[in-house]
Amino acid sequence: VVIGNEPWYAPQYAIPLLGMILGNAMTGVSLSMDRMTETLWEQRRVIEQRLLLGQSANEGVVEIRRQAMGAGMMPIINSMATAGLVSLPGMMTGQILGGSSPMDAVHYQIMIMFLICDGTGFGIVAAIRGLERRLFDSRHRLRLDALRTSGEETD
Repeated sequence: VVIGNEPWYAPQYAIPLLGMILGNAMTGVSLSMDRMTETLWEQRRVIEQRLLLGQSANEGVVEIRRQAMGAGMMPIINSMATAGLVSLPGMMTGQILGGSSPMDAVHYQIMIMFLICDGTGFGIVAAIRGLERRLFDSRHRLRLDALRTSGEETD
């Protein structure tokens, strides 16, 4: 709607937009996955006790998941909080320097920021859910040995 070009998925529009969205989403996903795996490792005994007491895998890691999602979303939230006030994002600056009206540049930047936020959120949710499926088996047992690569030796 904001871009207003037909078709919107033409490479000259889709490649830069997807590049910005995927680049920022990768940052959020990697931060959330790092936080999730690190916290699961540090709190493995607490999680195993919760599982022994009858909680499901989903219930056992709900707070860890929430923290991991918050850690992954923090960069884009901070970026959205400062955009236009403290910093001028690159796309908006480029459009203004290229001769576009400042209002059009702002509309594009708002759209991009929301798309980046949505893409990051969806990526984080998918990655965390995938990680949970990998680290918990069908009997709700924590399987941290799945974090090791096949080439690693055990202690």
